[in-house]
Amino acid sequence: MAVTQRTDTQAPRNIGRIATLAVGDVITFLIFSAIGRGSHAEAAGFAALPQIIETAAPFMLGWLIVAPIAGAYRADLTSTPRGMLGRTALAWLIAWPIGLGLRALIRQSGIPLTFAGITFVTVLVMIGLWRLAFALVAKRRS
Repeated sequence: MAVTQRTDTQAPRNIGRIATLAVGDVITFLIFSAIGRGSHAEAAGFAALPQIIETAAPFMLGWLIVAPIAGAYRADLTSTPRGMLGRTALAWLIAWPIGLGLRALIRQSGIPLTFAGITFVTVLVMIGLWRLAFALVAKRRS
């Protein structure tokens, strides 16, 4: 019986890949919040970063809880454009109502249907484009 020695060089790459995806995801939510705040004539510049983070937090939290569970950070799904887009859409479909619910709890307010719809579509497009670009680069590198 031959014994093979395995060195796991994939672990550091996986951690780097996951960290890059997570940072990009967080930045996407911050950009979404800044755009939304700006469209409502609220402070949205660099000086308003604490307010932008506060606005984005419920959606980021929902995403960062759901996305890993839904497989949105799995290497086999994030290295191909089709896999990335499919898993991103699934994760956002699950995370979106969680983010809306957290926002409603924090603000002690209801959820306007137009806001919910715009949030769903806009974040799906933005996070989908970011993650598609990531998958295309990952595919080229492999």
